[in-house]
Amino acid sequence: MTFRERLDTALYWVLVTLMAAMVLNVLWQVGSRFILRAPSSFTDELARYLLIWVSLLGASYVTGKRMHLAIDLLPASLEGRKQRNLNVLIHVLVALFAFFAMVWGGINLVYITLKLRQTSAALNVPLGYVYMVLPLSGLLIIYYSLAGLTESPEDPEEIGKEMM
Repeated sequence: MTFRERLDTALYWVLVTLMAAMVLNVLWQVGSRFILRAPSSFTDELARYLLIWVSLLGASYVTGKRMHLAIDLLPASLEGRKQRNLNVLIHVLVALFAFFAMVWGGINLVYITLKLRQTSAALNVPLGYVYMVLPLSGLLIIYYSLAGLTESPEDPEEIGKEMM
């Protein structure tokens, strides 16, 4: 099993676990509010933070699986070397965006919130820990984008097979 396959599997199970925790959390929120008539104080905040983690790690996962939303009119109209060059450009731009916006910006956000000792209202968790998913996801997207430079299939049918 390659490093990428192990990473994909680990990320998949982290996402499954986070989604299960989010579903159980929201079920408890609804049950405590409507059945017990005593709303839980932390569930809304926990659901919000779990959604942040699921969204960003999910974006990393689908980038690695090449299942992200894309408009492929231009790549589909190109062939051969032009299509390959466009594919390289796209991967490099995604990696650069992930580095500057997610990794660099995310590290600054985490640093500032930890330095200022900002905590969440209900859970009393340092917000820097919540925001750590931003640089983590950025690093994963960079890895998958750079790996896509060497592994990218030329044939669109190969991409479809890889998704399944």
